[in-house]
Amino acid sequence: MLLEGKKGLVLNVTNKNSIGWAVAEMANAHGATVGVGGQNERMLDGVNKLIDGKDRFDAFQIDFGVEEDYEKLVEAVQAKYGTIDFLVHSAAFAPREALQGRFVDTPREAFGIALDVSAFSLVRICQALEPVLADNASVMAMSYLGSTRAVGNYNVMGVAKAALESCVRYLSVDLGERGIRVNTISPGPMNTVAARGVKGLGEMIDYVAGKAPLKRAATQSDVGGTAVYLMSDLSQGVSGQIIFVDAGYNIIGM
Repeated sequence: MLLEGKKGLVLNVTNKNSIGWAVAEMANAHGATVGVGGQNERMLDGVNKLIDGKDRFDAFQIDFGVEEDYEKLVEAVQAKYGTIDFLVHSAAFAPREALQGRFVDTPREAFGIALDVSAFSLVRICQALEPVLADNASVMAMSYLGSTRAVGNYNVMGVAKAALESCVRYLSVDLGERGIRVNTISPGPMNTVAARGVKGLGEMIDYVAGKAPLKRAATQSDVGGTAVYLMSDLSQGVSGQIIFVDAGYNIIGM
């Protein structure tokens, strides 16, 4: 198994259809001990139901918008694991009204929220967890093609994902001295709670499935497999990269 003896975090998971949960399950299947994050008590209850009866899973709570939660998480992780070998950032948010209509009409407050929760939270979680990241650990974040292309109704989230990808590059430089690699996974559109905030999601998924080289939409399981590779020692020479898991759609032109 590729991750035998490794320990890490997947932050956060909403339900069984979350990309984060697919990543957590696949990492666990490859031998890892996985701490799964929930945003609040209600979400944490859902995480506990997902991991109930399963070996090598633990639940942690963190709301990326609450400063006090970061230090609480660090204390809990140190107490449970000592150090961790991987960290998966799987969190994004923008107010629903900012994902409709014209991007030019984005309110200042919505812009700030999207950038804070979707991009700065990666920087902040790396700040907090740097002392418990083992040498040669792997950090990864989840992005989307809307970071580099104008995707209908994605709007401010595309800007936030562009910022996230830039953060990944700078973090890979800062943390690379210890062999810690930082990468981005960019999945295609998937039917998750977070993605349903984007109007026309079903049509987007069908369109990509028809146009992608593999003639299908990518799945949560596809993302989980790529994440396991990035967590494993097989990816020790890979850092600061964007890896597309979208059935090849990102290469298609007209």
